[in-house]
Amino acid sequence: MGFLFFLLDEIFKLNLKFLPKTSNLLISLDFIMDRNLDTFDVCIIGGSIAGNYLCYLLSKTNLKILVIEEHEKIGLPLQCAGIISQKLKKIIDLPSKIILNRVKIAKIVAPSGKFIKISGDERPYIIDRIALDCLFFEKVKDNKNIQYSLGEKFKSFKYIKSNHQKFIFIETSMRIIKSRMLIGCDGPLSSVAKTLGIHNRNLYAVQIRIKHQFNENEALMFFNQRWKELFGWIVPEGNFIYRIGMACSKNLAKNFRVFLNSLNIKKGSKIDQQGGLIPYGLMNNLAFENVLLLGDSACQVKATTGGGIIMLLTAAKYAANCVKKCFKHNKFSRSIIKKYYETPCKSTIGKELKIHYLIRILLEKFTDNDFEKILQIIKTSKIENLISLYGDMDFPKSLIFKLIKNPLVIPFLVKFTLKNPIIFIQLLKILTK
Repeated sequence: MGFLFFLLDEIFKLNLKFLPKTSNLLISLDFIMDRNLDTFDVCIIGGSIAGNYLCYLLSKTNLKILVIEEHEKIGLPLQCAGIISQKLKKIIDLPSKIILNRVKIAKIVAPSGKFIKISGDERPYIIDRIALDCLFFEKVKDNKNIQYSLGEKFKSFKYIKSNHQKFIFIETSMRIIKSRMLIGCDGPLSSVAKTLGIHNRNLYAVQIRIKHQFNENEALMFFNQRWKELFGWIVPEGNFIYRIGMACSKNLAKNFRVFLNSLNIKKGSKIDQQGGLIPYGLMNNLAFENVLLLGDSACQVKATTGGGIIMLLTAAKYAANCVKKCFKHNKFSRSIIKKYYETPCKSTIGKELKIHYLIRILLEKFTDNDFEKILQIIKTSKIENLISLYGDMDFPKSLIFKLIKNPLVIPFLVKFTLKNPIIFIQLLKILTK
């Protein structure tokens, strides 16, 4: 290893220091010698909405930015049900052509088939997810300081110290890149996160699009212990096209067949099919030396719904501010990135994501009978109206506090927790993280 360090030192005239000294952070000497070294200020791994929006937020700086995307086209493959709260329009300038439909009612279906309908002012958007991914790419692709490289795959990175400053050398499927900062926006199976020792727990998801005659004003969620980590869904895209899917931790193909059969839908009638992964759990650590994680790679995803667009767009604004601060002060330490990125994220979206996860932990313990009871409580009280008035797809904290105060909910929760005493330990662990 010392001889390799010596040769690299001669090649780059650098004082090398590997942090940490693990095999997945080493770059082949032959690979380096055979290729030219490209240099950037910021290297973003992943050209989906997270990477593209962050790139857009940084596009008015003088930073030299590279976005690496392993797929040949931005937005493909489609891996999203595409239902997003109307807060999206408050965060970004959303073109009307990206909005395919809006739903008025959320229909929550218990395992028995009994259901409640929730309506209100939320009226979430059904969006063209591919177009959303492309939106910010189109805005920045002609910027002289920004370069996109499609069909290029990130492999690994290492730290190198030169003139008392730390840089990152990134190995891809095509070349070696030198960068001051590395941003991991590379999804649930993030290679950047894995290199840093972060491993997401993921759910398997599948979705088909079909022509059918469901209600175009309703989005449906089907709960069942077979797919207890999330739910099955029917999302009306518009023009009588519906997205039908589900996510769970195991037996996805079998469970999906059961789900489609319960709807009397033949899989052969599909227009197309998508599959993917959904990060599941609490938000990861976000800040590292010269590196930060954003979006699915950071598990910035709501455990109740599997959605994360609002969360990652919010986090991207903190990330952009952090990157600007780092270059302004020429400081890229973990403590600086934590101060300007991780801490603001944890104090805002992090708290809400914890609540989403707490709700999910409770729902996973629900029996069919528990679902029946809670739906009955909601129907025979004013809770249904309360949910409609205070309900928030992304930030449910105010709703939870209102529900806990309801005299019908408290006895149910007491009985439920007495039947599931281990849930106290789980909840305490989540709250203290």
